[in-house]
Amino acid sequence: MTKSRSLSVQGTPVTFITRHEQDYISLTDMVKRFGDESVLYGWLRNRNTVEFLGVWELINNPAFKPLEFERFKSQAGLNSFSLSPSKWVEATGAIGLYAKAGRGGGTYAHRDIAFEFGSWLSPEFKLYLITEFQRLKEEEARVASLEWNFQRTLAKVNYRIHTDAIKEHLVPRQLTKTQTATIYASEADLLNVALFGMTAAQWREANPKVAGNMRDAATLEQLIVLSNMAKFAQSPKNQSC
Repeated sequence: MTKSRSLSVQGTPVTFITRHEQDYISLTDMVKRFGDESVLYGWLRNRNTVEFLGVWELINNPAFKPLEFERFKSQAGLNSFSLSPSKWVEATGAIGLYAKAGRGGGTYAHRDIAFEFGSWLSPEFKLYLITEFQRLKEEEARVASLEWNFQRTLAKVNYRIHTDAIKEHLVPRQLTKTQTATIYASEADLLNVALFGMTAAQWREANPKVAGNMRDAATLEQLIVLSNMAKFAQSPKNQSC
């Protein structure tokens, strides 16, 4: 789970976290504008809510227990019926709701479910929530793209320095251009195999329809590692080993 992030919805701070590589929004924060958590439990008692939660789980959760869902659905709406997030999760194996303990705890829900809860609270609040959430995600994507481009540029610069170091320390002066190119490729592929598990040629063979090379398709984390590996390889001490 990553560090929690926050957005402001009509002046109300709403936390969201990443769980199972999905965004989960705090229902506990959302409800503060409208009262206490009794509002949340009132929503969970509603038959339409139980049906929505169950259908969401059937679509997204292979381990969901449909028989337990049917039992809850048959009781939903009765005066005696009550449902808490922990009771729902424990009985059905649900993943859409999550009860987080400790500091910053509360009830979190997958964004699909959180938006549905927003409709219960206020259509206006839901629309502001969606707008702010999308704005924040777009900003995060823009920053991630800038970071990737920076690391790709850094990897290219380090690769040039790496080849210059190879030329200075490893390539005999009398070799032909073809032989020199082979040495460059072999040295570069040492890094490729260490990081990607294959050479550049093997990657091109496995990805004939992908534009660019294997480093263009690398993740931000891989590019950071690659830059650090290249800088290590550039060290005269390491090249003399």
